[in-house]
Amino acid sequence: MEVIFLKFYITTPIYYVNSDPHVGSAYTTIIADIIARYKRMMGYDVFFLTGTDEHGQKILQAATNAGKDPQSFCDELAGRFKKLWKKLGITNDGFIRTTDQDHMKVVQYFVKKMMENGDLYKGEYKGWYCVPCESYWNEEEIGAERLCPSCGRELKYITEENYFFRLSKYTDALLEHYRNHPEFVQPDFRRNEMLKILEGGLKDLSITRTTFKWGVPMPDDPEHVIYVWVDALINYISAIGYPFDTEKFNRYWPADLHLIGKEINRFHSIVWPAMLISVGLPLPKTVFAHGWLTVDGQKISKSLGNAIDPSYFVEKYGNDVLRFYLLRDINFGKDGDFSEKNLVNRLNSDLANDYGNLLHRTLAMLEKHYSSVLPEPKEHDEIDERFKEDVMQRVKEYEKLMEEYSLTQAVEKILEILMLSNKYFDEKRPWILAKQKDFSRLSTVLYNTCEALMKVAVMFSPIMPDSSREVLLRVGFDWGPSKELLDRWGILKPSVRIVHGKPLFEKKEFATEKKESEPRMDDLIELDEFKKVKLRTAKVLSAERVPKSDKLLKLIVDVGDLGQRQIVAGIAKYYEPESLVGKTIIVVVNLKPAKLMGVESQGMLLAAKDSTNLRVLTVDGDIAPGATIS
Repeated sequence: MEVIFLKFYITTPIYYVNSDPHVGSAYTTIIADIIARYKRMMGYDVFFLTGTDEHGQKILQAATNAGKDPQSFCDELAGRFKKLWKKLGITNDGFIRTTDQDHMKVVQYFVKKMMENGDLYKGEYKGWYCVPCESYWNEEEIGAERLCPSCGRELKYITEENYFFRLSKYTDALLEHYRNHPEFVQPDFRRNEMLKILEGGLKDLSITRTTFKWGVPMPDDPEHVIYVWVDALINYISAIGYPFDTEKFNRYWPADLHLIGKEINRFHSIVWPAMLISVGLPLPKTVFAHGWLTVDGQKISKSLGNAIDPSYFVEKYGNDVLRFYLLRDINFGKDGDFSEKNLVNRLNSDLANDYGNLLHRTLAMLEKHYSSVLPEPKEHDEIDERFKEDVMQRVKEYEKLMEEYSLTQAVEKILEILMLSNKYFDEKRPWILAKQKDFSRLSTVLYNTCEALMKVAVMFSPIMPDSSREVLLRVGFDWGPSKELLDRWGILKPSVRIVHGKPLFEKKEFATEKKESEPRMDDLIELDEFKKVKLRTAKVLSAERVPKSDKLLKLIVDVGDLGQRQIVAGIAKYYEPESLVGKTIIVVVNLKPAKLMGVESQGMLLAAKDSTNLRVLTVDGDIAPGATIS
């Protein structure tokens, strides 16, 4: 029998150690950990790499300002990153530091190979340089204000002798790779940004400096130190043995996923692959450039003083809650705003109410009526069968979404299972079955709910490992999550002992939260005024995004005798277009047409919104399109 080897090599960017880690760097590392845990659960041999970037002028300046030599400064900061990753439960297999002697030898080997291949030459650099970003910029990129396009700070005009990499030589090769491998850069809009740069033509890149010494010396020319970005990118192969440990290197390279922030996409999606082509190595399979995490609408920045310490949230709410919130509330791939208030709302609604409460009341009934032993399911009806089918369908959708790195949407599938499970539990009314002593039906309801909760725990295990482990133990498992637990219904074995314990999640109050005031008397309207609004049911026939808008979706709806209408709604952040097709919604049909982003809207749909979420209003059960709402 042939053994199929499944490997998965995932990396985070290596983090600059000019100051303490913050929730922005923790976000990327947590996302990488979630993907790594998921892949391990699916049976992959995973190598998960993270680390610290410790060379360059900015580090030298930070060490000098702190009154320390740069190596001691880096040792201290790298230790803080390691300590935080341990606190966050990060399961990295490697932690690389660019001051490691082995890494620096590989950098010199790599650069020398580029030189031997004719891709480096000596010249004079004249142009603009950003010290905080360690980046060079040309006149076309910086504009009249002479500010860094990345961080907005003042640039310095420098003139110095440098070695240059013939980056321009690889424009056509990279364009061809992009055409042949559309998955190479994700999301799609980030790939399009890189394609635009490539189509404009690449310029050669300065890759050494001579104005300071804190870096890797250029081979055979130690007056030059290698540009910090060239040094840093090579960590992805030096950490897995290149070129000396060929067995390990061949086992894991090429990387399956470089996970980065969007601000460093150009280095990873253009410079790094060109360097790899230069020395004859395969390119990584995917570079995923996610959005920025902001606080109160501002990018997290050490210089702005809004870099939140994630340890605070771990200590106050728990590691699982922080991990869940970052994936649930911030649409992975896009920019998102961090809010403690929203974190508390997610904890209280999604976790304490929908998840923890269902587990608590299910196990309480098993303790009371079955002496904490899981019963065998006996009588099944149409509702039971439909519930099982609906759960298993969402399990499959979850797996597909996780494979596509649609992580936020995958979480939504788990929450849909919890919604279905709560609905199933309430429809079956097990407390009534218990009073009626209908234990055949009661055993089926409680078994099916436990089976669904077990699958939820397995699906949540890469995201919330601690609470998932607890749920599995409570429903009778003493081993870890695996793909086999998701493959079919009926994994739980009747007669196992369950454990009814304290609530899984403790609700919290947000200290500064203010309750909405009651409507004032002068806000009230007459019935005749309300009657002017014409509401009808409408079936969604199609939905698509409005071009150049992150907020708007265009829906074509069937309004019965009123025909089809086009409605534009600001719900794109909360719904994927295809998820709306087939839903019966409620629309206002007597609004004057209006144009949004140049697209006409012939009505308005109704939706409910709280501080964290938005839901389109739908009807309960089947009803014909165009039915009057009264």
